[in-house]
Amino acid sequence: MSHLKLIIGNKKYSSWSMRPWLFLKHHGIVFDEVRIPLYTSTAAAELRQYSPSGLVPVLQHDDLTVGDSLAICEYIAEIYPHTQGWPQNSKIRALARAVSAEMHAGFSNLRSTLTTNLKARYHWQDCGEAVGGDIARIEAIWAQCRRDYGQSGPWLFGDFSIADVMYAPVATRFRTYNVPVSALSQKYIETVYALPAFQEWYSAAVNESEIIAQFESTDWKPAF
Repeated sequence: MSHLKLIIGNKKYSSWSMRPWLFLKHHGIVFDEVRIPLYTSTAAAELRQYSPSGLVPVLQHDDLTVGDSLAICEYIAEIYPHTQGWPQNSKIRALARAVSAEMHAGFSNLRSTLTTNLKARYHWQDCGEAVGGDIARIEAIWAQCRRDYGQSGPWLFGDFSIADVMYAPVATRFRTYNVPVSALSQKYIETVYALPAFQEWYSAAVNESEIIAQFESTDWKPAF
């Protein structure tokens, strides 16, 4: 298998970059990492060297360039079948894809209000009905998946899957903002944080020196 190159943004802030990085790392797949700090004076020019859209993440494999975190994970799962990116059962696989697509395309209120910042911790404050609805829907997804399909392991569908990397950044948002969640959700968040690949990402994230002002929530009271 020829070599892979993954272009990512800041580990502290880039939730989209986290997803394929975790999938590759968890499965022990060797790749080159190119980290481009975002929102700098040179970021756009640096990104254009790799990314036609100017966005991260991007996977390069020989003459192929793949953008979009979900597409990257699916491509990796196809060329490395041992990763078993989706559940084997066709009906369960359809549900895993559906909830992953819902994460990919939805929850805009939560995304814009509870921005990704792995180093920060805030006291929870009520963010209104729209954000509350997103949180409730995510918890309902986690509860259904764990209850109905999680018997074989601690992940949403038992075994680790693409669905888990899609929801891993949400687990970090819930912890950053101290979102009050159910015991089941708290256990799933702890499962994400205990993943060795995530611990490696998190360690690098909290040691980054760059500050992106729009992802530092000055309206929230720090928890420490």
